[in-house]
Amino acid sequence: MPTSVPGFKVGHYTDTEASTGCTVILCPPKTRGSCEVRGSSPGSRELALLGPDKTMQEVHAILLTGGSAFGLAAADGVMKWLEDHGIGYETPWVKVPIVPTAVIFDLNIGEKATRPNAQAGYRACENAMDEQAQEGNVGAGSGATVGKWKGMDHRMKGGFGWATETVGNLVVGAAAVVNSVGDIVDKDGKILAGARSTGGKFFGDEDPHRMFERGKVLERTNTTLVVTAMNADLSKIELHRICQRMHDGMARAIIPAHTSYDGDVTFALSQGNVKADFDLVAEISASLTSDAIRRAVRSAKSVSGAVGLAG
Repeated sequence: MPTSVPGFKVGHYTDTEASTGCTVILCPPKTRGSCEVRGSSPGSRELALLGPDKTMQEVHAILLTGGSAFGLAAADGVMKWLEDHGIGYETPWVKVPIVPTAVIFDLNIGEKATRPNAQAGYRACENAMDEQAQEGNVGAGSGATVGKWKGMDHRMKGGFGWATETVGNLVVGAAAVVNSVGDIVDKDGKILAGARSTGGKFFGDEDPHRMFERGKVLERTNTTLVVTAMNADLSKIELHRICQRMHDGMARAIIPAHTSYDGDVTFALSQGNVKADFDLVAEISASLTSDAIRRAVRSAKSVSGAVGLAG
């Protein structure tokens, strides 16, 4: 099944043994992009360039990666791949690839000494396709977990999810890496994955405010990352507003979202000439953000004691 978003490709590098990896979204020429950071503890590279007040109007790839700050090294491999293929911001001397990057902390599962590096980023680019991206324990979602507000012993497996929607000529897709401190909830508010007892009971059913287990919740080790791509003709300022609306979608699927323990970031990319009502695009982006987050946990398999819904 194609991703349906013309020109965009998604690629994973997955280290199954270490439960880590990275995911790249390769952009077609003349892609514009922006981002919105609402998490208190983000790990990132080149995000300032995406600010609506910054002059840079090109984005060549977005990289989502595990490994915490160590994983930022994977962006070097993405830049190398883009340079090898003649892609980058044109200067009189060299083309410079623009690769905004955000990380999740997955060093508390799998092998903490193994992190995505430049080779991993390069391989993710080589694996990129315009077909439906694999979901669950892949790429940057390999070591993702959710529901850590009750303590690490009660977390469940998160992962990578992808969702798309077509309305007329408008096509929007969303990719999510879900590594939240909060629980993941369905459209009806029912908990899908999160903090639960060894008997399978969700603590959030009796504690809807999710009172944190202070001392058991590890600060700065949780993050949800979402990227939307679309063929709408939008300005960088409009894309920034799309990113803001995407956080609404994040809050619909994660309870609580944007906590002091999370480093949540949304990205929005556009390349195309489809004229569409802005608020329609924004609401689709918010809805797909929620859908991709839910698909990420529905596709996740159990790893290192973190139970996954996919077995």
